[in-house]
Amino acid sequence: MIWDELEVGLVKLAAGGLFRRRRTLDAPCGPEAVVEGRRVVAFCSNDYLGLANHPTLIAAVREAAERWGVGSGASHMVSGHLRPHAELEERLAAFVERDRALYFSTGYMANLAVAPTLLERGDAIFADRLNHASLIDAALLARAEQIRYPHGDLEMLARRLEQSQARRKLILTDAVFSMDGDLAPLPELFDLAERFDAWLVVDDAHGFGVLGPGGRGSVAHFKLPPSPRLILMGTLGKAAGASGAFVAGDRRVIEWLTQRARPYIFTTASSPVIAAALLVSLELIASGSARRAHLRRLIRRLRAGLAGLPWRIWPSPTAIQPVLIGGNDAAARVAEHLFEHGFWVPAIRPPTVPVGTARLRISLSAAHTEDQIDALLAALRECVMTPSLSLSQAPAPVLDGKEGLPSSTKGEGEERRESFPEDTE
Repeated sequence: MIWDELEVGLVKLAAGGLFRRRRTLDAPCGPEAVVEGRRVVAFCSNDYLGLANHPTLIAAVREAAERWGVGSGASHMVSGHLRPHAELEERLAAFVERDRALYFSTGYMANLAVAPTLLERGDAIFADRLNHASLIDAALLARAEQIRYPHGDLEMLARRLEQSQARRKLILTDAVFSMDGDLAPLPELFDLAERFDAWLVVDDAHGFGVLGPGGRGSVAHFKLPPSPRLILMGTLGKAAGASGAFVAGDRRVIEWLTQRARPYIFTTASSPVIAAALLVSLELIASGSARRAHLRRLIRRLRAGLAGLPWRIWPSPTAIQPVLIGGNDAAARVAEHLFEHGFWVPAIRPPTVPVGTARLRISLSAAHTEDQIDALLAALRECVMTPSLSLSQAPAPVLDGKEGLPSSTKGEGEERRESFPEDTE
């Protein structure tokens, strides 16, 4: 029967150490979680500033529910665009210093909206090989030629742009790569976009709220100049502590997306309650210098402790700190051992990351404490000494045909990408 192949596929996933399972939480998102009856310290969420369960956001939700109800009832283009949505778009545009912003229900939907709306057959997308799945899917939906360049390889990208005869060109990249934690070379990418008259679309899901003056994100961190060719996407379910996303840019770009982007037009608008909460969240982000400074201290403390372990760590200056284990089963065993000892750190395996680079993905939050970081490091050291885990030093990964650390950590722009953001804003 037609469904028999699904059973075979599920068995293969399990045999390859790739079977995923959900864990159900019995407590709000925070540095500690109650999972399957066990209290653990969670190093797996993207709640970078610790706002997901902030009392000010909770109070805003209660007040908004009384004023606006729960559902929007229709798409934005019919009758679902309520005052909190409109105010949020205005505030987002001002916050990231762009002409206008458009609010989406999810980051995935926002990314699916941009490239397919701006491009068509005969155009070309130039995408970093380690882009998020939503950017990969957006490139496929655009029906344009898709040219993937090795991670962070500016020379290759420049050659491919120069060789292209496409009518329109679009450079598509994450700002902070979600599984590596490294930063894209945005100034150099912007220069290439200027040189070859291309759009530059930046997914700042993991930089918004954390990087840049006032938490305005990676574009502000790199001090990129205002330009109609620069299109910024930011998510609101990570550092902002709620859900949703936005696209910000030149007024003509945002109006074109409003008129033509199918993921925006043909879906029910998100709850006005969430939009109201995000208005408060933006205030907390703007005044969150102390939270960001604490987060940076935690990052440095963790990295100092990880340096004494036999596993490779990425040169990441962000809250995403990957620890390379190598094999799928080995990564899963370490993650399970940590969970049993009170630490929730996810094992990331293919196809999310390249084969042979399974890893622990440690996500830090400003809500974590130094004691929690020290306890995690002690647990990791114990893993190294546990014979039943059968661990050894991980081999150097091979990415983009190069042995060693990802290619984005080498070459032009190296110091800018790997240096830690300043403690002052």
